[in-house]
Parts: sequence; structure tokens; C-alpha cells
Amino acid sequence: MRGRTVYDRFSRTFRDHPSLSRLLVVFTVSGGGLVAYSEANSFSGVSSINPLEDDSQKKRVVVLGTGWAGTSFLKNLKHPSYDVQVISPRNYFAFTPLLPSVTCGTVEARSIVEPIRNIVRKKNVDIHYWEAECFKIDAENKKVYCRSKVDTNMSGKEEFAVDYDYLVIAMGARPNTFNTPGVEENCLFLKKRPFMQEVEDAQKIRRTVIDCFERASLPNLTNDEKQKILQFVVVGGGPTGVEFAAELHDFVSEDLVKLYPKVKDLVKITLLEAGEHILNMFDKRITTFAEEKFRREGMDLKMGAMVVKVSDKEISTKEMKSGEISSMPYGMVVWSTGIGTRPVILDFMKQIGQANRRVLATDEWLRVEGKNDIYALGDCATINQRKVMVACPSNTKPLIHKEFVTIKIGEDISAIFTKADKDNSGTLTVKEFQEALDDICERYPQVRLYLKNNQMLSLVDLLKDSKGDVAKESVELNIEEFKSALSKVDSQMKNLPATAQVAAQQGAYLANCFNRMEECERNPEGPLRYRGEGRHRFRPFRYKHFGQFAPLGGEQTAAQLPGDWVSIGHSSQWLWYSVYAR
Repeated sequence: MRGRTVYDRFSRTFRDHPSLSRLLVVFTVSGGGLVAYSEANSFSGVSSINPLEDDSQKKRVVVLGTGWAGTSFLKNLKHPSYDVQVISPRNYFAFTPLLPSVTCGTVEARSIVEPIRNIVRKKNVDIHYWEAECFKIDAENKKVYCRSKVDTNMSGKEEFAVDYDYLVIAMGARPNTFNTPGVEENCLFLKKRPFMQEVEDAQKIRRTVIDCFERASLPNLTNDEKQKILQFVVVGGGPTGVEFAAELHDFVSEDLVKLYPKVKDLVKITLLEAGEHILNMFDKRITTFAEEKFRREGMDLKMGAMVVKVSDKEISTKEMKSGEISSMPYGMVVWSTGIGTRPVILDFMKQIGQANRRVLATDEWLRVEGKNDIYALGDCATINQRKVMVACPSNTKPLIHKEFVTIKIGEDISAIFTKADKDNSGTLTVKEFQEALDDICERYPQVRLYLKNNQMLSLVDLLKDSKGDVAKESVELNIEEFKSALSKVDSQMKNLPATAQVAAQQGAYLANCFNRMEECERNPEGPLRYRGEGRHRFRPFRYKHFGQFAPLGGEQTAAQLPGDWVSIGHSSQWLWYSVYAR
């Protein structure tokens, strides 16, 4: 009976996917051999993948990407009412914070990866994975066009289209080369440009390091030639570049010098950073400690040096202050200078009128602006948080002047006032203002952040700062005083960082929204709709920051945690290891 069930599954697969031209499957039933063979007509052009008949009543969710955001979404999706199709050229999830450790062999690659099929096989949700690359998103017809990354023994690479009811874009980003000549051809990356092959790239870096030492050990080379080969350059002084430089230093000083003792004194590690300091997003105490530690260990730090060209033998930099250009030879260059948007996302942004943006914009519910059935999360998108007030263009007549800052009425500020004015008196009492506090802070998190940063316990304190004594509830505010009170709150708005923490939390949040979609349709739990009736279905996404970490080598890590708490040392290393543990 079991064998029959498996046979039926394979038969249905052949019927539902005629684009599979030939498939040979061998399995055993009760000790006997059974061969299942299917042959179907091949189709030229792009074939279309339609939902199975049994799943026709289910909403089809297409997930693009298997990184932190996409995998977190899959792990947390529980409601069985969805037919989920996962499309990614990478058939595994990689624990990317440990990639620099893979480059030097501190951690083996197999220890940081988990097959996607293994993650989803125990789910009580229909989830199917296809190893393919999405090369076009057609929002108008609700299709994604994909190209197989598996050799199908067909002429060319097979292409197919997938329909969706909901689309979750979690494709991550690509390295940002800033169009610097020679970078693509001559540098190594911890994140490969066309596809999501971070682990393969890390292994390639490790092989290149070993190759440099082997070449430098040849007997027919001069010391100058050996020194050039053993010049390792890391471009980018952010957390990833700093961690890799630290890992490389440990790898060389603890392992390779024992294997290659004759060339140990010729090794040089150079870290290039265009800014004035490395780790400039961290507390100054961490930055100072890291720079002193690296110099003490013999690493060459070049700050204010922007790379302008990379040839096959030399890397050229421009001194930011003097404009002087200099070159140095290298044996290996690793490029780690931030991220850029993938071509398929750039094309999609042009379709939906976001061509002038650097990254895909979503609302606070992670929906792509203007597309209620498309969600974007992780490094490929940013939340475009609504403002309470907006800056007035120079050619617009100002409506409010507050401390030399020109403000005009945002479309939301008047709506907030109207909702809070329950008796339609045209003024707000302190009590009415206070009652609206929770909804205002939930819809506009910058208000709560402003209160916290200015040590204000409530909006009453905010009104005191703006108007003076408002202790009596009989005091009322008109629209102009209301605008004046909220005129500064938008200054607290910040974009979320492109980190694994953010992506993982967004994936879990969106999965929870999908799990409770029907329930929240009946009983909305979100904040008030200030420009409409009722409430939003869900509470908006809110990121919870657990801190930022920068491994500095020698089993030491710098940690900057909420509350301005800074820790540097071995204890911080274990704290960093535990952040992503679940």
C-alpha cells in the first residue's frame, strides 16, 4: 500500500509537470524492484506551472529566495491553507554570520548550511522547492518568470512561469562595486554577484589563500615576488570586512606560519577604508579598540583611501584628503563594501514607478508600495515609514514656522487631529490627546522614539514642551498648536540596517500575518486608519534590536547592545554566538 502511494505521487508529478521530458526513478517495494518511467513532450519557450487540482482552492504563495528572510518566513508559516512555491538558485540556507570563518577553515562549510528541503519537509503546509533563478517579475499578470539552474539535458536552459496570489520577494542583494574598474574581474566576494553562492565564494577565498602560500614557496621566486604574492588586501572597513581581516590574520599567524615557515615574515594584510575609521557605525570606544588591536598585530590600516581601479596585479587607491593616487601589488583582494540591488529587482522597480529609488520600498506591513499582493523583505527592500510632518518645498508658502524650520501640513497630521477630536469641537483636550496616544505611537513609531529620547513620559510632556503648562485637562489645543507639538518627531526616523537580524524578524512577522490572515480579516488588530474607517488588519512590523557585533579575532568580539552598553572580549564572543540561537 505504501509503494502504491509513492507511485501515485510520482504519477501525479509527471502529469502536473509535462515540462519534465525524461525522468527515471528506481525504488523498491517489498523487496522487489520497480521502475517508473515517464516521457512527455518537450515545449519550446516558457512553460507555465499551474496549481494542482487538489490545491486549486488554496492561495498560491511564491517565495523568491532562501536567505534569512525567506527561510524565516518558511519556518514560521503554519496555516495549511496555502500552496507555497519556493524558488531560489540556492537549495540551502546558509548561516552567513559565520561565512568569514569558513574562508579560513575555522568553521567547515557543511556546519553552516541546512538544505531547504530538510527545513520544509516536516511542515504541515504544502511547500515545494524549485532550484531556479527568477529573472522577471510581472506584477500586472501576477507571474514570475524563472530559469532552471539545474542541467536538464535539454537544449539551452529551461524557462518557466509561475502564477501567484501572493508574492514574497526575499532575494537579498549583491555586492556593491560602485562601478569601479576591474573589481568584477579581479576581486573575490563573500557574496557572489549573479547568484546566492556565499558558501562557494567563501571556499574559493580559502583555496586562493592556500594557493598564494604555495606559489610563494616555489624556489625560483625572489623575495620581492614572494612579498607581492603574500600581500592580502581587504576592501571595506565594515563589520564583514573587519571580521574577515581578523579571521585571515588568525589563520596566517596560528596555522599557516607553521606550514610555511620560510615565508611567514613576508605576509602582509592591508585593510582599506574610504572613511576616516573602520566600524564607523559602532561606538567610538569599539572603533578605537579595533584599530589599536589591528595595528598592534601588524595589520596595515589605510583610512581615507578609496579604491579607483583594480588590475590583475595591482590595486590603485585615491587619498580622500589630498587626491593623490597610489598603487600596490597584491596576491588576493576581497571586496566587502556594502550591497546593491539585483537587476531583477531594478527591472521590477521600473515597472511599478520606483525607478528613482536605490532599493525597493514597502509600507510598514512589508507590502510593496502600491501592490497589496506583493511583499518584500530583507536586504532587497526598505520600509518607507510614513511621516507625521513633511518638509516644505522652497516654492511653497509655509504654514508653520518653528525654530527656523519650515513645516507644512502632512496629509496625515490633519487626519490624526480629526480622529482624536471625538466631539468635533475643532480643538483637542489633553484627555483626548492622551487617549489617542497608543494608536498614534503604533502607527508612527517615531513619536514614541521622540518621547523616549527626550525623556518624556507621555504626550502631555510633549505638549508642555510646545505650549507650556497643560496640567489641567480643560486646556485645549487647536490644529496649529497640535502641529507645532508634533513638528519635530519625524527627526527620529531611521532606515533599518541590512542585517540578518532584521531579515529574520521580518520573515517571522510576515509568516505570522499569513497564519492569522482570516482571523484578522474578521477582527482587525492594527492601529486606527486615520484616512479611512476602522482599523488595519495587523499591527505594523517593529524591529527589536538585540545589538550589533564585530568579531575582532583572537576569540574576541566587540558588542554594542541596547542601552549604550559596550562589551569587548571573550565573553562577547559567546554572546555573539547565542544571538541567532533559537
